[in-house]
Amino acid sequence: MTAPLDDAEMARWIAWKRANEAVNAAVAHEIHSASGLSVPDFSILSRLIENGGGRMPQHELGLLLDWQRARLSRQLSRMAERGLLSRADSPGGRRVILATDAGRSALAAARTAHARAVREALLARAGANRETFWAAVDTIAEAVPGSRRND
Repeated sequence: MTAPLDDAEMARWIAWKRANEAVNAAVAHEIHSASGLSVPDFSILSRLIENGGGRMPQHELGLLLDWQRARLSRQLSRMAERGLLSRADSPGGRRVILATDAGRSALAAARTAHARAVREALLARAGANRETFWAAVDTIAEAVPGSRRND
C-alpha cells in the first residue's frame, strides 16, 4: 500500500493546484472580458478555425477536443444561438460546423487576451529557475496520454 503524502508533499500538491486554478481563472477572465467567450467557446473556435479553416465535421471536432458527443452538442447549440457558429448537413449526412464572422471576430479578440493573460499569470512568474521549471512541466505533460491538446 502506498503511504499518504507527508506534509511537504501535500504542501507542494496544494500549491500546484492553487497555481493551476489561479492561472486558468486569470486566462478565463481575460478571454471573457475581451470577447465574451467562455473557455469552452474559445476551445471550440480555436480548433474549428486553426485546424479546419473555419469548417469541420462535428465528429472530428469532438475528437480534437476529446469531448463526449452530448457535451459537444450542447455547447455547439449554445454557441449557434449566440451566432458564433452554424451547423449544416454535409452530403454524407454528417454534421459540419462552420465558424461565423462573429465567431471569427470573437476569437481574434480572445487570442490577444489569451496571450496577455498567459504571459502575465504564468510565463512572467516562472522565476529564476524557469528552465528547470519548464523542463519538469514538459516531462509531466509528455507523460499524460492525450496531452497534445492546444488551448
